Amino acid sequence: MAEAKDPTGAMKKAAAALPDVIVGTSCSQTSFKAGKKAFLYVGPGAKGVGYKAMFNLVTGLDEAAQLAKEEPERFALGTGSWVTARFSAEEPLPKKIWSRWLKDSHAKAAKGGAAKKKVTRRKKA
Repeated sequence: MAEAKDPTGAMKKAAAALPDVIVGTSCSQTSFKAGKKAFLYVGPGAKGVGYKAMFNLVTGLDEAAQLAKEEPERFALGTGSWVTARFSAEEPLPKKIWSRWLKDSHAKAAKGGAAKKKVTRRKKA
């Protein structure tokens, strides 16, 4: 039986091509940072089973929360705005999802982890 192709290759290539990206490692994951902020960790899944990708989302957070409700074995909300997606070579993370989340996560890191919406403060009367 032929070994399945690593489904993280295209995601890693796309992440590395984004502006001002530093590629490194964290534990067994490939890490991607913009400036000093990480925006993607991707690599083998827990105990070497399958794969996982972790994104730090802003605009995609509602979509991720919905997917976590529908498919809790594949998607999980973590601390803050981090989202973990679990997948396999046979059932990869759809490109339409990871490409959107990748851009979202990179934009957040590139802005220094800026909040979801600009807060306008009212003057006290």
